[in-house]
Amino acid sequence: AVTEQVTGGRLQLKMAGKAVTTSHKLLALILAVFIDLSFFYASGFVEINRAFGNLVRLWIFAALRWSAISFTGLLILGDLTPVLIRFITVHSLLPAVLETGTRALHREESQCSQVVDVRCWMVFAGASLGAAFFWEITIPDSDEEAESKEQKHKSRVLLMRVLRLYKPDYPLLFGGVVFLSLAALCEMFIPFYTGRVIDILGSHYQLNEFLSALLFMGLFSMGSSVSAGCRGGVLLCAISSFTCRIKVKLFQALTKQEIGFFETIKTGEITSRLSKDTTLMGRTVCLNVNVLLRTFIKTVGMISLMMTLSWKLTFLVLMETPLTGLIQNIYDTHYQRLFQAMQDSMARTNEAANEVVFGIRVVRSFNTNKHEAERYDERLNETRSLKTRRDIVRAVYLLAQRLTGLGMQVLILYYGRLFIQKEQMTTGSLVSFIIYQSDLGGNIRTLTHIFGDMLNSVVAAGKVFNYLDRNPEISTDGELKPDQLRGRISYCGLSFAYPTNPSKTVLQDFSLELKPGQMTALVGPSGEGKSTCVSLLQRLYEPQDGEILLDGQPLKSYDHHFFHKKIAVVSQEPVLFSGSIRDNITYGLNDCSMEEVEDAAGKADAHDFIQTLEKGYDTEVGEGGGQLSKSERQRIGIARALVRQPKVLILDEITSSLDTESENKIQQALAGCLDQTLLVIAHRLKTIEKANQIVVVGGGRVKERGTHEELMELKGSYHKLREELFTQTDSPVEA
Repeated sequence: AVTEQVTGGRLQLKMAGKAVTTSHKLLALILAVFIDLSFFYASGFVEINRAFGNLVRLWIFAALRWSAISFTGLLILGDLTPVLIRFITVHSLLPAVLETGTRALHREESQCSQVVDVRCWMVFAGASLGAAFFWEITIPDSDEEAESKEQKHKSRVLLMRVLRLYKPDYPLLFGGVVFLSLAALCEMFIPFYTGRVIDILGSHYQLNEFLSALLFMGLFSMGSSVSAGCRGGVLLCAISSFTCRIKVKLFQALTKQEIGFFETIKTGEITSRLSKDTTLMGRTVCLNVNVLLRTFIKTVGMISLMMTLSWKLTFLVLMETPLTGLIQNIYDTHYQRLFQAMQDSMARTNEAANEVVFGIRVVRSFNTNKHEAERYDERLNETRSLKTRRDIVRAVYLLAQRLTGLGMQVLILYYGRLFIQKEQMTTGSLVSFIIYQSDLGGNIRTLTHIFGDMLNSVVAAGKVFNYLDRNPEISTDGELKPDQLRGRISYCGLSFAYPTNPSKTVLQDFSLELKPGQMTALVGPSGEGKSTCVSLLQRLYEPQDGEILLDGQPLKSYDHHFFHKKIAVVSQEPVLFSGSIRDNITYGLNDCSMEEVEDAAGKADAHDFIQTLEKGYDTEVGEGGGQLSKSERQRIGIARALVRQPKVLILDEITSSLDTESENKIQQALAGCLDQTLLVIAHRLKTIEKANQIVVVGGGRVKERGTHEELMELKGSYHKLREELFTQTDSPVEA
């Protein structure tokens, strides 16, 4: 009971603490301001030792102010956040740091050290708030920004990966950095000598000084131009080399993925990664890092030269930095979100266009031209809307940026006139300073903007790395390469559903054995799982249950290249690639002689028609084999399979494109391969009557199995299909 009372009391205290949190913060703020102003004014009435008493006084009261404000915050709030600690520290130490720096650099006292004025306190408070706010934006550590910090960490990791991929181009990058540094240094001194020329012309004119200043201006201008040109050329070479290399890597990674990957990922998205995102990756280092380094070198050099011209105006210019950072941060946040949405929208637009181009025959035959144009227009309008929003965000950003720069230039001209009147700087120095300030403002904005641009590029790199790092769900790590392979195939209790429709089971407890030297035919209604058996044997998919054995070993245990050389497939619609007929027959083979090509073409009944062509085996087939008829493409596809001398040959409804004469010749050629395992999926049942084993597939299972005579005597599903065949006068029956 006592424990419950104590626990309940703690909960009440916590709830009460939450209820008065705002009151506590308000009370802490009022007390902190009152105590800080008290110490600030008190410091003006205390004087210690005339030699260095002013500095000692400021540092002592800085420590007292920090201690008093921190103690007040701890007493009322109970804990201080990191941002509060930074603000209290900067606000307390800023007067002492400013006075110490002024004494050390310019041997004079600042106006705020000579008199105690609430305006000075407000300036220090405003500068401290700006510094703390800028720190919180650029390096956040609050709980609300945890996700942003994680994202930035991921971006840094991705950037380092991109840098490592640039390793072959490191010499080019090093040369680019050298020329970049030379260009930045030369460009930095041009405004300085511009001011020198103005001062020489405005005071006592001396020809030697004037010619010397002009000579240096010319040399620095020429050096900047030459170095900038060399830098651009070298870095563009590095970009070209990297982009080509990363595209090849990505293409290789994509071709290793399983078929299910291409069924779930849209074509437009894949092409977008290959064409656009790889180019953005190249820009990540060569362009963005180039701009970052160049701008950083120029900024540091400009600030150093501006300090020599007028340290007071320099500090005034630097006060613009927090405001610039805030504007840039807001812009980057919105721009990044819109950029990501626009990339996805463009991928969908490309996908819509690709679908129509690839299926143009269907579009024309169904007269859906108008519908597809409207669908493409919808995609384009979506992309255009996102681009418009992006452009509006950029227009507002540019307006805020220019207003900020204009306001700062007005302040510089106002205080510059006062300094000229007090002879603290010359007219030429003010002109040089204004030129530097114009460039410096742009450089600071570039430094803050470039991180957002790099983040956009890194986002694109992340998408590419997602594909590069993806391991195919179908393993290709097998190492088995036996010297002798018989070709015995065993389907052992397979259950399978396609990744795009996992709820629909295509095969259920499917078991079947294909014996070497025999022909096995799969027949049955469409959609019952026959082609799925072929896809699983090719290892295009992995079954959810069960396995397929080749000579008693699981398919995944065989070496990937060895396996696909021993198992060849000829589909109903063979895919041919741009190139010659010989290139298509020897596709994937490097050591295939012309005699082997002609022998395979002869067995496929393709040699005769190839010889009638003007260029024979060197005839170009066109894109997708468009220069050949369907029957000719089919026979070349059969020759491509036979030239490999496979142990297992799969013919997936190939006879639908062949005439009776070609079909008989091919069957006679295949019958001569006594040690070959042959699996046939047939349209016309009469073409498989001589098969050693006919398997009727229905509902994802083996319904009947036997020879033609055995199945006809059984008078089951096969007999019914055969009767339908004769009833329809030998019309094709869908397998």
